[in-house]
Amino acid sequence: MKKIYYTGALVCSVVYLVWRLLFTLPLNQSFFEIIYGILLWVSEVLSIATAFILIWNKKTYQATPTPVVTSADVFPDVDILIATHNETVDLLYQTINACTFLKYPNKNKIHIYLCDDQNRSEMKVLAQKFNINYIGLSHNQYAKSGNFNHALKYSHSSLVGTFDADMIPYTDFLTTVVPYFFASYGKRVHKKIGFVQTPQSFYNEDVFQHNLYANRVIPNEQDFFSKEVNVLNANHSSAIYTGSNTVFLREAIVEAGGFPTNTLTEDFQLGAQINSCGYSSISTTEPMGSGVTPTDTGSVFKQRTRWARGMIQSTKNLHLLTNKGLTWAQKLIYFNGYLYWWSFLGRMLFVFAPILFALFDFRVVNTNFWILLIFWVPGYLLLLLVKQDISSSLTNQRWGEIQELFFAPYLVLPVILETIGIKNSQFKVTKKNISGNNKKDFLYMIPQAIMLGLTVVSLIKFNYGKFGSEIMYGSVITFWLLNNLINTLLAVLVFIGEPKNREPKFDVEGHVHISDIQLGTNLSISYLTASEITINLPQGTTLLWSKKYAMSIETAQYTAHVQAYLKNFDEHNSCTLQIESNDELNYQILLQIIHDGFNQRLPQKRDKWVTTFDLLFENINKRIERLNKALPKGNKG
Repeated sequence: MKKIYYTGALVCSVVYLVWRLLFTLPLNQSFFEIIYGILLWVSEVLSIATAFILIWNKKTYQATPTPVVTSADVFPDVDILIATHNETVDLLYQTINACTFLKYPNKNKIHIYLCDDQNRSEMKVLAQKFNINYIGLSHNQYAKSGNFNHALKYSHSSLVGTFDADMIPYTDFLTTVVPYFFASYGKRVHKKIGFVQTPQSFYNEDVFQHNLYANRVIPNEQDFFSKEVNVLNANHSSAIYTGSNTVFLREAIVEAGGFPTNTLTEDFQLGAQINSCGYSSISTTEPMGSGVTPTDTGSVFKQRTRWARGMIQSTKNLHLLTNKGLTWAQKLIYFNGYLYWWSFLGRMLFVFAPILFALFDFRVVNTNFWILLIFWVPGYLLLLLVKQDISSSLTNQRWGEIQELFFAPYLVLPVILETIGIKNSQFKVTKKNISGNNKKDFLYMIPQAIMLGLTVVSLIKFNYGKFGSEIMYGSVITFWLLNNLINTLLAVLVFIGEPKNREPKFDVEGHVHISDIQLGTNLSISYLTASEITINLPQGTTLLWSKKYAMSIETAQYTAHVQAYLKNFDEHNSCTLQIESNDELNYQILLQIIHDGFNQRLPQKRDKWVTTFDLLFENINKRIERLNKALPKGNKG
């Protein structure tokens, strides 16, 4: 049955696209309608093509074997390069601290380098505090690439690990990744490994999780690529380097010409250049480090604009389609990554096509209702069935459309400009701090708010005064407008979400012992941060407000001895204590307790029981509650 509907989906989709090309383009309409109609058809081609590339990637997937470490295997020296540009000492402190806790058979073989391309004195002092190497660089003209290329001159190990300033590795990072480079593993898979990429992971809520009150419902928006798509890419020896949490074979970097300086996405291009030199690349399934994801929409848009422009630059630099060093499968995967950035133009076309028809009778598809049903519905339903069959635990089609619509107004123009040669080569580092609300977030909402308003007006105007068969014949446009309405409304709600003014909380498996309190059992941890801890006290147990308590925070691997005093207490005997570290060593252990593993407070999979409509109604209710709280008591409804 699967073969039947997979084949049927492909055949019906091809027939639909051919029919659209030959019989539905508005060639008898105005010039602008013709151009719009052609662009809409091209967008449909790309949308269906990228869907089938993903289907092909999934159906041909074979899991990458896990290395088996034997007593004969020797763990080589590893250089850990931590890149910093303008990040704070506190942020780098956490990352360096975690690197000093990395497990390895011989820790003397781990060489940590703080690579500072601003030659700041405070960074040099920080490196000295942790007894690691410091490489300063003044007048760097090539951003992260220049920083790492400079650092490679002063480091010499056969393996090189790269980390962004905010990316905190887990203890098992090296012992998990390094065995992929053993000769025994290369013989087993018949490939020479150039680099191993572990998934990008984040310990704070992204803008979708936070602003849509979905921090228990959906995983981070980047998880779909990092934990699924890139793992599938590895099946064809073409996992993409995503800039951090990675270990390279040094000779592969050298043979590829070092970190490229002619693109904004040096990570993607370096990985592809290593592949074109004959090396394989692997992406593992489990995160081995976590960092900070941007929390304000302005930073998110700037980050994605850089990625979009860089991907187009790198595709040109690689001469992708004629690159003889890449296999056809690698070219297809990388070209699909390039096409992804054009999906945002397609999303804008899909949104405005029914609006223009409903408001101005602007026709971009020339057909009638019954013929459209015959050619469109079979392929649409079969492709929907296929997508459900290979559905991800991380995202679905609806979420993909909402996220595309959120980004689209700010990515369409940069993609077009970069493609026609109007470049932006300035590398802007994404903010690595978890800040409060940015007042400009509301201004960024203007394009999506306009689209929402136009969609509502179009729905009313198009259906006003229609009865019976008129409603049926207009049902395709109405369906299209309603689909866009849901997507646009949720995209708008992302900009007016819950206030962001708190430190991320971490679920930690461990317990607490308070020395001055005699209890029959240790206390479990509700949540933990670097500055406070929440625990549940047994009934009848109280803490004094004025007293400072000696406390041990214990997990399976670590124990941090701190002092704490009562900050908050509720009727359910849940209390929050402010933490003060006894000394720097215990503070470092506390940080390691917090960051050594994925933040379990955030979901790793999508909650399939919560639909888009559930989330939409939940968001509307939350905002009504917030509005009622903000109104004077006499005006509350």
